[in-house]
Amino acid sequence: MVLIPAQNPQERPAEPARELPPATVSRLTLYLRTLNTLLAEGAESVSSEALAESAGVGSANVRKDLSHLGSYGTRGVGYDVANLSSRIAQALGLTHEWRVAIVGAGNLGRALARYAGFESRGFHVAALLDADQMVIGTEIGWLRVSDVANLEPVLASTRANMVVLALPAAVAQGICDRVVAAGVHSILSFAPVALSVPEHVNLRKVDMATELQILAYHAQRLQDPGLDADRPGA
Repeated sequence: MVLIPAQNPQERPAEPARELPPATVSRLTLYLRTLNTLLAEGAESVSSEALAESAGVGSANVRKDLSHLGSYGTRGVGYDVANLSSRIAQALGLTHEWRVAIVGAGNLGRALARYAGFESRGFHVAALLDADQMVIGTEIGWLRVSDVANLEPVLASTRANMVVLALPAAVAQGICDRVVAAGVHSILSFAPVALSVPEHVNLRKVDMATELQILAYHAQRLQDPGLDADRPGA
């Protein structure tokens, strides 16, 4: 006799993995952060309204986002925290082993290497590399800085499958090309330059100066609401 496990009535059977809307992916990371906090506090359930408030979105967004995962809350009870956390982690690929190499051991690279939040979110910083002979061989946190001239063997030996580029603009494209050629196709760049990569490579760019400029734009309007009134057609 074959025993079939009972299913939670609020969950539908798992469907084949499908691509999620980019906005949904961004919000799932916020929900997961809240769920992990609730898990640490011993909470067993959470409402869509509570998740919405923590992410700064409407509860309808929460329900729609989670429906992509086949997860539906129970009226009057909400969502099972442990189950939903597991589903989101699986959807985001966090059940895999992600090993990160940071290229660039300047101020930013050193700060990233010391950041304890990566490990708690499933990302293990496995290598830190630089070209400065005065830095190579020094220890930063639990890592010894490797020579970027040995980038390819370091990526292979550490089994790094993600790379963070904390580099000056002048050298970023060359290092990026080497990373791609070495078989790493997930790259996060802090370099202040637009990088060119093949279509199969996932490249995310973080430009803090641009983000500050956007904040300045909105802050200006908060401080002087009359700016919008002065526009033609306002």
